[in-house]
Amino acid sequence: MATIAFILLCHKDPDAIIQQAQRLTAAGDYMSIHFDGNASSADYEKIRAALKDNSAVTFAHRRIKCGWGEWSLVQATLNAVESAVQAFPRATHFMMVSGDCMAIKSAEYAHEFLDAESCDYIESFDFFESDWIKTGMKEDRLVYRHYLNERNHKRLFYGMLQAQRKLGLKRAIPEDLQIMIGSQWWCLRRRTIEWILDFTRQRRDVMRFFRRTWIPDETFFQTLVRHLVPETEIRSRTLTFLMFSDYGMPVTFYNDHYDLLLSQDFLFARKISPEAQELKARLGDLYAAQGVQFKVSNEGRSLYSFLTGRGRIGRRFGMRFWETESTLGRERELLIVICKKWHVAKRLLAFIKQKTDIPTIEYLFNEEDTPLPDLGGIQASLPKRMRHQRALMRMLFDYFATDRLIICVDPGNIDLIRDFVGDRSVTRLLEVECQYDDDFLVGHAMRIGLAGEHTSDETWERLLPTIRQDIVYEGDVIRDSEFENYNRIRDGAGSAENAVALARFLSIPQDQAEEICGIDYLFSD
Repeated sequence: MATIAFILLCHKDPDAIIQQAQRLTAAGDYMSIHFDGNASSADYEKIRAALKDNSAVTFAHRRIKCGWGEWSLVQATLNAVESAVQAFPRATHFMMVSGDCMAIKSAEYAHEFLDAESCDYIESFDFFESDWIKTGMKEDRLVYRHYLNERNHKRLFYGMLQAQRKLGLKRAIPEDLQIMIGSQWWCLRRRTIEWILDFTRQRRDVMRFFRRTWIPDETFFQTLVRHLVPETEIRSRTLTFLMFSDYGMPVTFYNDHYDLLLSQDFLFARKISPEAQELKARLGDLYAAQGVQFKVSNEGRSLYSFLTGRGRIGRRFGMRFWETESTLGRERELLIVICKKWHVAKRLLAFIKQKTDIPTIEYLFNEEDTPLPDLGGIQASLPKRMRHQRALMRMLFDYFATDRLIICVDPGNIDLIRDFVGDRSVTRLLEVECQYDDDFLVGHAMRIGLAGEHTSDETWERLLPTIRQDIVYEGDVIRDSEFENYNRIRDGAGSAENAVALARFLSIPQDQAEEICGIDYLFSD
């Protein structure tokens, strides 16, 4: 049966560390602690005194003064790992945790999870080919030598980097290594850990290389595991659930996140608020519990993005400076069908296509696989389409050799709608107002990744009213904007009433519009 030796890197809050060690070791697991050499010696002695009689706890054989982005973090980890390997010969797995991590599953579940498959869990993506690094330096982390901490000596840090660039002092990456990158929160088997320790003693060239690498805790273990372990035995993921805000800051969890955390496909979560005492107590009791069944739905990140995105309407897509003077063309008409039920809008477009000669395109700004002609790559992905929305539409007008074009847009894309309405061309809008029962809302939430098959009833009870109100809000925003050339057809209105709005939208005769609106299954689910 799996037995975990937790590798705890911490630097503050000794009481929380003591509690964490006692909770995790009470279930039969082990812990090796590295307490930052920069932190208070009194705090460190307090931790050692409180845990001195706990045989399942050991300490790194040497404390290191750690700095963010420095080799010191890796060295501190290695020191704690070496102590754990020596002190706990029965440990089968070694898992990195921090002082603000907590288990979100029971020990029983964690042990069964690790027993189910003989593999290592560590994010491991190609450093150069992947897009794991979103901002900041990339290649420069590796090919230049870094002696200072960027946060403490910013001017000197970048001054030395610039000097190395000018002098051409690039260094070679060890030839036999494929540099990988990923999260530092890994869980590795004992055999893998022993291989890594042997490697560090044998390959001094690699150790010298990583000592002068910037942020090596994101590359060192990730690279060595990929070098030493067969690919089939590596799962490129972390077992620690963590999220980041739009500003790149870790999301903190509080007392009311208990149910959300338990439903994620992870064993631990980071970061738990120091003030979330109720959450800590509940999670602590959970780790020691027996026979707990977990329904894993794994919708945490999508739920967070959805809920935090509310209230930001109107600020997600600012006008790009290169598009402020562009236009679709003064003589052109862009006809936009706005509908939350995409299948209804697509059905309407199919009927319009049968009765008119106006080219139609479905949800090109919402669905990646919307059929589009090859326009030189600008149509290749949703982000590209959104970045170059007016240029894309001009090219589509040209491709179809038309001055009139119909597209579908989700009502949540209010900024896109405003941008097109503000163009010098003529923009006509048709809102298709539907009725939404709970079954549709459930299906909608699952389609966009807000929920899954195992989402709990409690989560649905909180989520469905939010989604319903969000849809109502989107419709209110569109109507309150008082757009020129705005029209609306409604589920429940008579076909004659809807035909008036459709005829005005399409600039077609009333009888032709009635043929389209008279189809009795237009609004059917």
